[in-house]
Amino acid sequence: MNDSADSLPDCHAELDTTGLYCPEPIMLMHNKVRDMQAGEVLKVVATDPATTRDVPKFCGFLGHALIHQCERADQYLYFIRLG
Repeated sequence: MNDSADSLPDCHAELDTTGLYCPEPIMLMHNKVRDMQAGEVLKVVATDPATTRDVPKFCGFLGHALIHQCERADQYLYFIRLG
Protein backbone atom coordinates (compact mmCIF):
# COMPACT_ATOMS: atom_id res chain seq x y z
CA MET A 1 0.00 0.00 0.00
CA ASN A 2 1.33 3.40 -0.95
CA ASP A 3 1.03 5.69 2.07
CA SER A 4 2.30 8.93 0.56
CA ALA A 5 0.42 12.06 1.58
CA ASP A 6 -0.75 12.43 -2.02
CA SER A 7 -2.47 9.03 -1.93
CA LEU A 8 -4.66 9.72 1.11
CA PRO A 9 -8.36 10.37 0.47
CA ASP A 10 -9.79 13.87 0.78
CA CYS A 11 -11.81 14.49 3.92
CA HIS A 12 -14.51 16.90 5.07
CA ALA A 13 -13.58 16.80 8.76
CA GLU A 14 -10.76 15.54 10.96
CA LEU A 15 -10.85 14.11 14.46
CA ASP A 16 -7.59 13.88 16.42
CA THR A 17 -7.82 11.31 19.22
CA THR A 18 -4.06 11.21 19.83
CA GLY A 19 -3.25 10.13 23.38
CA LEU A 20 -6.75 8.83 24.11
CA TYR A 21 -7.56 5.21 24.86
CA CYS A 22 -10.63 3.01 24.49
CA PRO A 23 -13.46 3.92 24.70
CA GLU A 24 -12.74 7.64 24.21
CA PRO A 25 -11.82 7.58 20.49
CA ILE A 26 -15.06 5.78 19.60
CA MET A 27 -17.15 8.06 21.83
CA LEU A 28 -15.65 11.12 20.12
CA MET A 29 -16.29 9.55 16.70
CA HIS A 30 -19.97 9.08 17.62
CA ASN A 31 -20.21 12.76 18.52
CA LYS A 32 -18.38 13.94 15.40
CA VAL A 33 -20.47 11.97 12.89
CA ARG A 34 -23.65 13.50 14.34
CA ASP A 35 -22.45 16.85 12.95
CA MET A 36 -21.76 15.44 9.48
CA GLN A 37 -23.84 14.42 6.47
CA ALA A 38 -24.08 11.07 4.68
CA GLY A 39 -21.38 10.76 2.04
CA GLU A 40 -18.91 13.02 3.82
CA VAL A 41 -15.51 11.64 4.81
CA LEU A 42 -14.14 11.80 8.34
CA LYS A 43 -10.39 11.43 8.94
CA VAL A 44 -9.54 10.00 12.36
CA VAL A 45 -6.02 10.14 13.81
CA ALA A 46 -5.41 7.78 16.73
CA THR A 47 -2.57 6.36 18.80
CA ASP A 48 -4.53 3.62 20.59
CA PRO A 49 -3.80 0.22 18.97
CA ALA A 50 -7.29 -0.91 19.99
CA THR A 51 -8.70 1.36 17.28
CA THR A 52 -7.51 -1.18 14.68
CA ARG A 53 -10.27 -3.40 16.03
CA ASP A 54 -12.78 -0.78 17.18
CA VAL A 55 -12.97 1.51 14.14
CA PRO A 56 -13.91 -1.24 11.64
CA LYS A 57 -16.56 -2.51 14.09
CA PHE A 58 -17.87 1.05 14.55
CA CYS A 59 -18.19 1.42 10.78
CA GLY A 60 -19.87 -1.95 10.27
CA PHE A 61 -22.32 -1.45 13.10
CA LEU A 62 -23.38 2.04 11.98
CA GLY A 63 -23.31 1.47 8.22
CA HIS A 64 -20.31 3.64 7.42
CA ALA A 65 -17.57 2.65 4.96
CA LEU A 66 -13.96 2.45 6.11
CA ILE A 67 -12.42 3.58 2.82
CA HIS A 68 -8.78 3.74 3.93
CA GLN A 69 -6.67 2.93 6.94
CA CYS A 70 -2.94 2.97 7.49
CA GLU A 71 -0.32 3.15 10.21
CA ARG A 72 2.43 5.75 10.27
CA ALA A 73 5.07 5.79 12.97
CA ASP A 74 3.00 5.80 16.16
CA GLN A 75 -0.29 6.91 14.58
CA TYR A 76 -3.22 5.13 12.98
CA LEU A 77 -5.15 6.95 10.25
CA TYR A 78 -8.71 6.10 9.27
CA PHE A 79 -10.88 7.57 6.54
CA ILE A 80 -14.58 6.88 7.00
CA ARG A 81 -17.32 7.68 4.47
CA LEU A 82 -20.54 8.21 6.36
CA GLY A 83 -23.47 6.04 5.35
